Amino acid sequence: MRIGELSRRTGVSPRSLRYYEEQGLLASSRTPGGHREYGEGAVERVDRIQCLFSAGLNSDTVRELMPCIYAHERGDPAPDLLDGLRSERARVDDAIRRLERTREALDVVIGNAT
Repeated sequence: MRIGELSRRTGVSPRSLRYYEEQGLLASSRTPGGHREYGEGAVERVDRIQCLFSAGLNSDTVRELMPCIYAHERGDPAPDLLDGLRSERARVDDAIRRLERTREALDVVIGNAT
């Protein structure tokens, strides 16, 4: 699929998709006319990249992590990467707890209003 279709299917702008490619997070092949072509697996990969970015990871960390996520690229994370990932996971856990408390407070307000 070309970049426009990948953009439509993922909701990610073509500019961001090109950025992911520049950062080594996403790969494409080129048509004879120079257009980017992505495989079907790119949809899931872009979704995973978006999820990791939403969790607050930066592109360097995502790039190091991606080979560990996909079996065909599997590699063992370096110990310093694991330490950083554990720290990131703790931060994400804290954010989830805060969001759950916010959701509970919203439920109370909504419940009181109905």
